[in-house]
Amino acid sequence: MAKLWGGRFTKNTNELVEQMNASITFDQKLLDEDIQGSIAHVNMLARCGIVTEGESEKIKDGLKKVHQKLNDGEVSYSIAHEDIHMNIESLLHDEIGPVAGKLHTARSRNDQVATDMHLYLKKQVQHLMGLLKSVQEAIVKQASEHVNTILPGYTHLQRAQPVSFAHHLLAYFWMFQRDLERMADSLKRINILPLGAGAIAGTTFPIDREMVAEELGFDAIYPNSMDAVSDRDFIVEFLSHASILMMHISRLSEELIIWSSQEFQFVELDDAFCTGSSMMPQKKNPDIPELLRGKTGRVYGHLMGLLTTLKGLPLTYNKDMQEDKEGMFDTVETLTMALEVLAPMLLTMEVKKENMYQAVRNDYSNATDLADYLVRKGTPFREAHEITGKAVLYAIQKQKSLLDLSLEEYYQFSNLVDNDIYAAIEPEQVVAARNNMGGTSQEQVKKQLEMAEQILNEDG
Repeated sequence: MAKLWGGRFTKNTNELVEQMNASITFDQKLLDEDIQGSIAHVNMLARCGIVTEGESEKIKDGLKKVHQKLNDGEVSYSIAHEDIHMNIESLLHDEIGPVAGKLHTARSRNDQVATDMHLYLKKQVQHLMGLLKSVQEAIVKQASEHVNTILPGYTHLQRAQPVSFAHHLLAYFWMFQRDLERMADSLKRINILPLGAGAIAGTTFPIDREMVAEELGFDAIYPNSMDAVSDRDFIVEFLSHASILMMHISRLSEELIIWSSQEFQFVELDDAFCTGSSMMPQKKNPDIPELLRGKTGRVYGHLMGLLTTLKGLPLTYNKDMQEDKEGMFDTVETLTMALEVLAPMLLTMEVKKENMYQAVRNDYSNATDLADYLVRKGTPFREAHEITGKAVLYAIQKQKSLLDLSLEEYYQFSNLVDNDIYAAIEPEQVVAARNNMGGTSQEQVKKQLEMAEQILNEDG
C-alpha cells in the first residue's frame, strides 16, 4: 500500500528519513487505544450518516481482526508505514479493501495520536494509583507492628530526638498520599477528548464529538481545536508528578540503604531483594533500593526532556512532538516496576528493634528533654539550652550518656535537677511526652494509623 499522505510527492522517502521519521518502534504501545478510538470514531461516523452502517460494521470487524492478528503476532508492523495509525490503516486495507480508507474521514493523525495518549495515560495513572496504594498498605502494616519501637530521629544525618519507628514510616505514607492526590487530580486534565479537532481547525463534516466522548469515557471535550492537537500539558504534568513520587521513593530507598548498613544495622532486607558480590562472598548489597534511587534521575530526565522539547514550539502540531512518547512510556514502566517491588520489600523487611533502642539509649538525642525539664523547673529556655549543652559536653568527655550521669554530676550544671530527671529523659518517656497532634507519642501514632487506615478504606 502506498504512503497514506503520498499523493503530493514525486520521490520515494529517503531510507534514513524513513527510519528517523518512523515512530512505530515505540508507539505500537498505543495499539489498544488506537483501535478503541477508531471504533468509537467509526460508530460516530455511521450515526452522523458520514459512512453507512454496513461500512461501519465492516470497518469495525476489520479493526478487531487486525487487533487480534497484531496481538497474536500473525502480522507485523512496518517502518514504511511510520506510526501505529498508518500501520493499522494499512493492515485494515489488507483485511477489508478500499472501504478502510473511509475510517480516516473527519480526523487527522494529530487529533488521533493525542486521543490515544489521553486514553493510554488515563489507564496507566489509574493502575499506578492502585500500586501506590499497595505501598501505603505495606507501610501501614509495618507501622502498626512498631508503634512502640524506638529509634533515633535525625536532622543533618545527626541524631536529633528519639521517635517511634511507626512515626518515621508513616511520614512516607503521607508523602505517598499527596502523590495519590496529585495523580487523582491530574485525571481532570487527562480525561479530555481531543478527537474531532482534526489537524488544526476542526472538520467540515457534521460530527458528534459528545458521542465519541461518551463512548470513550471522557469527561470533557477540548473547546479549542488548536489547543487540542498541540496540548501536551497532561504528559508534562504526569512526568512532574512521577518525578515527585520517585523523589519520595528515592528518599525512602536511601534510608533503607543506610539502615541496612553494618554501621547502623537497624533493618535487614530480605534476601529476595538483595544481591551479592562476584568477588566478596560476605556481601549482601541493597541493590534494589539503590536502583530505585538511581532510576529517579531517569524520570527527572524525561520531564526535563519534554519541557525542553515543548518550550519553543509554535502552534499547533510539530514533528518535535513525536518526542513526547518514549519518555512517557519509560516513566510508566519505571514507576510500575518501582512500586511493584517496593511494597513486598517493605513487608518482608526485618526490623532490628534492639539495635534501634540501644542507639537511642546510648546517645544524646534526649538532650532537648533535659532542657525542657529545666524549663519546667523555672529556668529560661536559653539558659536551659546552654546548661544542657555543657552537660552533654561533659558526658562526652566522660564517655557517658546523660542517663549515666549521677545527680552529683548534674549539680555541677544546675541545682534544680532531682531524681525525676532520669524518668524524664528515658527514651520511652521522651517519645511519649510528644503527645500533641502530629507528634511521635504512641497515642498520636495510633491516631495517625487510624487516619491512614480510614483513607485506605475510603479509597478502596
